[in-house]
Amino acid sequence: MAEPTRESNKTDVKKALDSYQARRGEFRVLDIPDLRYLMVDGHGDPNTAPDFTAAVETLYPVAYAVKFVSKEQLRHDYVVPPLEGLWWADDMDAFTCSRDKSRWDWTLLLLVPSWVPAELVDATVEHVRTTKRPARIDDLRVASLREGTCVQTLHVGAFDDEGPVLERLHHEVLPARGLRPAGAHHEIYLSDMRRTAPERQRTILRQPVAPA
Repeated sequence: MAEPTRESNKTDVKKALDSYQARRGEFRVLDIPDLRYLMVDGHGDPNTAPDFTAAVETLYPVAYAVKFVSKEQLRHDYVVPPLEGLWWADDMDAFTCSRDKSRWDWTLLLLVPSWVPAELVDATVEHVRTTKRPARIDDLRVASLREGTCVQTLHVGAFDDEGPVLERLHHEVLPARGLRPAGAHHEIYLSDMRRTAPERQRTILRQPVAPA
């Protein structure tokens, strides 16, 4: 990942990286480079599964600790990237059509900037493990995600209203372009879910693809 440009001495990947750009109603094909993330896995309805809340509450302390280390030791400050999620089910209709959340598997992600060395990230994770001890710290891992060619669009509205957009993507857009799904559905949450009304939430919907 090339180092993004800086604004006011603070990098914001949402503005600097093409992979964080999407427009409502536009299904764009793009190639995603390998990116490194903090990751925590889980299963079940994100609205009710305790592991989901615990995963979020584990990722953010580590992400902010890495940001602090980057600013203090590397002299490179940045905005903590948005929360992301990989979602899948044994039968993908449980995700795109019936929205049976009890059957969903997921991995929550927070991007680690490319300029932060791996050993510094690992040391920061250990520091958080020993000082803050968030609930799922032992489940957290740092790993690269390889998605390659993807199709993505912007959804504006509540998460439960994504179904028609995903149906269109899977059953119209991809077949028309000679493509098929080839990886987990990926969401990037551009809005702060705690402060944004559901109807105004902005979410990038991304699907890795391969030739049909």
